[in-house]
This record gives sequence, structure tokens and C-alpha cells, in this order.
Amino acid sequence: MFTDLLNSSYFALFLIVALGFMLGRIKIKGLSLDVSAVIFIALLFGHFGVIIPKELGNFGLVLFIFTIGIQAGPGFFDSFRSKGKTLILITLLIIASASVTGIGLKYLFDIDTPSVVGLMAGALTSTPGLAVAIDSTNSPLASIAYGIAYPFGVIGVILFVKLLPKIMRVDLEKEARRLEIERRSQYPELTTCIFKITNPLVFGKDLMQINARAVTGAVISRSEHNEVISIPTAHTVLHEGDYIQAVGSEDSLNQLAELVGEREEGELPLDKTQEIESLLLTKKDMINKQLGDLNLQRNFGCTVTRVRRSGIDLSPSPDLALKFGDKLMVVGEREGIKGVARMMGNNAKQISDTDFFPIAMGIVLGVLFGKLNVSFPGGISFSPGLTGGVLMMALFLSAIGKTGPIIWTMSGPANQLLRQLGLLLFLAEVGTSAGKNLVATFQESGLLLFGVGMALTIVPMLVAALVGRLVFKISILDLMGTITGGMTSTPGLAAADSMVDSNIPSVAYATVYPIAMVFLILSIQLIATLIY
Repeated sequence: MFTDLLNSSYFALFLIVALGFMLGRIKIKGLSLDVSAVIFIALLFGHFGVIIPKELGNFGLVLFIFTIGIQAGPGFFDSFRSKGKTLILITLLIIASASVTGIGLKYLFDIDTPSVVGLMAGALTSTPGLAVAIDSTNSPLASIAYGIAYPFGVIGVILFVKLLPKIMRVDLEKEARRLEIERRSQYPELTTCIFKITNPLVFGKDLMQINARAVTGAVISRSEHNEVISIPTAHTVLHEGDYIQAVGSEDSLNQLAELVGEREEGELPLDKTQEIESLLLTKKDMINKQLGDLNLQRNFGCTVTRVRRSGIDLSPSPDLALKFGDKLMVVGEREGIKGVARMMGNNAKQISDTDFFPIAMGIVLGVLFGKLNVSFPGGISFSPGLTGGVLMMALFLSAIGKTGPIIWTMSGPANQLLRQLGLLLFLAEVGTSAGKNLVATFQESGLLLFGVGMALTIVPMLVAALVGRLVFKISILDLMGTITGGMTSTPGLAAADSMVDSNIPSVAYATVYPIAMVFLILSIQLIATLIY
């Protein structure tokens, strides 16, 4: 009866997942496999003939990659601008060292070219690379070699990523906190204080005339004249001895002090009819609109003092483009704030709701994009493939945020759930698929090709780790993402993702993965064509 149950793919799938989680929770000297343990259980099940359908694996892969892209998209282009060149150089180094290692071992052990390019594709777990290797050599030896190298290509990257922080003696949680503090430091902390109007140059002038917002960057949120507190407008006139309250960075507040007078600590109290409220932007029509275009002061008598996005307080400059889920701190009259709330949506439920249409549509567009085939001179062609197409489309859609009425975003809990589900399906299918021929290929082809495959997996990662840390001095979180992306290893990314509560590895992976995929394909074509 148990054998019959194992032949049922859904029973076998959930048994592999359950046993994988049990194994993943075992810690040895503080090291555990976490969710990556699923693939080891799957390899064992695959060896004994249990197979998870390829369609389930592809379904899981698409879900996992799409959710990674949706999460990484907003930070991807910032990362590309700030660290892109360095990460891409390390990625090219990974591909180059794999190519040089493959060519060197070919001549050292007299290995045929089809086997070498098959081993490269397997060691870097690249299915598009295998397709190119087969097409370029017209030999079945490429697929046999791929099958030999692939299992360690999957397992080796996972183990390397798991061991790397221990080898380099880095506490991942501390490193993640340090990088988060570094990221926040790029956005100056906003503080509030009051100013007494003592500069004769501004006496009798209104806020429009002194142009305080443009000159200093500070936002004036309240004013007091003759002990009457009001929400200032562009036509609020400053008199000697008046008080104003402003929000801004330390630098902008110091500039405002030079402009208007003495800076003092504290806040002006709100009048009974005035309120300060935090409003969520959940209305589709407002997404990507610039704050200045809303004319909140003129239309509602309200002022935005700060905008909170992804845990960071942003200065509410007029050209700030609003994003879904932004939290706006608004001060104004009670009725005015109600009007702003209606315009913004301010519906917390919408933040947690999951709209499946953007997910389905985004994946459809990604799959179609992956089918594109670009031809280059010399008969070389490139197609993004399933993984590359879905990833690049998710990054693009997440970065633009909104198309018409469609919001290309997902709540954190929904993203995490779908990512975990997709990952488990993918690992179970990949493991059983690799496990079924593991022993047979060893017996048929011997250990030589397996050893070469191991070298092709390990050498590029070692080179990348040493150069990344010692030469470029990048953080280990960026390094983990770059190595897994450069090795085109989704299971490796899953291992890195499970080790730390940070999206930095995912962003680095997304930055370099397309580059790695393209250059690996080109390298395999060149080796297959030029080296005999």
C-alpha cells in the first residue's frame, strides 16, 4: 500500500516536504540546511524511483522566481546603479573561471568537447546552457555529462552558501542590521522643531515670498501668531515674534534657522479643530502621482510632513512620486484630513489583500517574454528562457508599480507564502529528477567526469568569494546573491534567502542572473565551436 501511495505524486510531494523540514531543523554546530534539506530528501526518493512531475517543478519555479522579482524590483535598479558594475564584474569572473577550468581540465584529462560543455552547463545548473551545448555539438555526450555534473551543481552551491558565513566568520544577522543602517543613512533622519521669527529680512513677508520649502528643504507644518495656532498656507505672513514648526533633516532645519530666526526644541500644540494623522495610500489613481501635483494645501488646507516607505521616512518634496502602501503624515483641519483620507484611500485591508490577476498576468507576460529569441551575427542566438523571462518581467513590472488599473505589487505575507510554496515544489521535482540517474551515471561514466563537474562548481565560487571580499570588499549578503546568480542557481538563492531576513541576496541575484545566463550560453557556444 505504501508503494502505491509513493506512486501518487501529491502524497510523495508532501512526504518529501515534511521529511525535508524535519531534516532542515537539525542543527550541527549551529549550522542547519533549513528549507534546502528538501532537495536532499528528494534526491533519496528519486534514487528509489519516486518522481515528481516536471510540470509541478516548473509551476513552483515560476512562482518562486516571480515573487523574488516582485520583491526585488523596487531595489533592483538602485542596486544596479550603485553596485551593478562590481557585481557584474564578479559574475563575469565566475563564468570566465568556469570556462578556463573546463578548458584546462579538458586537456589535462583528454575529455571530449561535448562532455566539457555538458559538464559546464550541469555544474552551473543551466538548462538553457544544456540546450545550447546539445545544439552546438550534436552529441548525446553533452546531456550525459550534464546529468553527471548537475546533482553536485545543485548541492554544491547550497552547501557553499551555507558554509560561507562560517568560513568567513561573519554573523549574517549583524551584517544585515549593519547594511540596513547604512541604507537608512542615505535618507537623513527627519526631526521636528520650532523657530521664533527674529530675522528682520522676513518680517511682513509670506511663505511664498521667502520660498522656505525650496530654499531649505524643510516643511513648515504649523504657525503661531498672537497665540493663535494655524496650518500655514503660501500666503501666511511672518511677523516678529511669531513661531513656526518645521519638519526636516538636521541640515535643512539649520538652513531654515538662518533664514527665519532662532531655533528652539519642542512642538506647537494643535488647535481643537486640528489633527495630525497617518494616512495609507491605497487608491490606484494616486500611484506614481507627484506630491506637489495634489495641491493638498490649496484643496484641503493640509500639509504632508513626512512620507514613510519601506521603514524609511522620506522628505515630502513636491516631486516625490507616491507608491502603493506609502504612509503619509498629514497635519490639517479635521475636515480637510478626512478629504485627504478619501483621496488617498487609507484602506489598510487593501494592503493585506492579494489580487491574483497581476500575479497571473505577470507570469503570462514573463513566460511569453522568455520565448523570445534574439539572433546575433555568426549564427549565435539567445532566448531568456522560462526563468530569465519571468524574472526580468517581474523586475520590470515591480519597478514601474502600476499600469492603468493594475498594481504590480504583492503584500509581504502573500509574497512569502507563494515563494515558499513555489520553492518547495521546485526543490522536490529537481531533487527526484536528479536522483533517479545519480548512481547509474556514476557506474557508467566513472568518477572522472563527476570530479571535473565538482571542480567546475567549486572553483568559480571560490574565485568569486575571494575576489568579492578581498578585492571589491562587498558585503557577504551581496556576495551570496551574486554567487548564486552567477551560478544561475535558484536552489542556492533559496538557501541564502532562508538564512537571513533581508532581501539583499535576492536583489544581487536578480541583478546578475540575466548577465550570467547570457554569458554562460555564449561561453558554451564559443568552446563548442572553437575547441576540439
